[in-house]
Amino acid sequence: MPTKLDDIDRRILRALQRDGRLQNIELAREVGLSPSPCLRRVKLLEDAGVIDGYVAVLDASKVGLGMSMFARVWLTAQDAETIDHFMAAMKGLPQVVECYIMLGESDALLRVVVAGLDEYRQFQATHLTRKNGIQNVKTDVPSQTVKQSYALPI
Repeated sequence: MPTKLDDIDRRILRALQRDGRLQNIELAREVGLSPSPCLRRVKLLEDAGVIDGYVAVLDASKVGLGMSMFARVWLTAQDAETIDHFMAAMKGLPQVVECYIMLGESDALLRVVVAGLDEYRQFQATHLTRKNGIQNVKTDVPSQTVKQSYALPI
């Protein structure tokens, strides 16, 4: 069930999504609160799980991982054991930065981050195999990133 958010909560969340390193004094000024109530609200949002964590967003190309590949995956079966095995395997692979179990044509969708095509071919041959419950993989290669955002439209 979604957490009930008021306008001030939404302003806090928008500001923190834009810059998670905002100091409480700056955040309070931006959202129109004094520092103490602002800090209390942020803590309540964290405790409620609305704020799930804080991360640094990296430029993938500057750390040698400039290629994202999208892999559509068909599993060997749709039973709970196969799906659980697949999910556990994907959670353990740092190259898989997003993994979704799908309801459409394919069973899963992965975003895999690698340095280049050779590394992806090796990754696919090693990890996207029957041993992880995978029957078939179709890979899509984006030619250009038009938009990439981690901010939710709240």
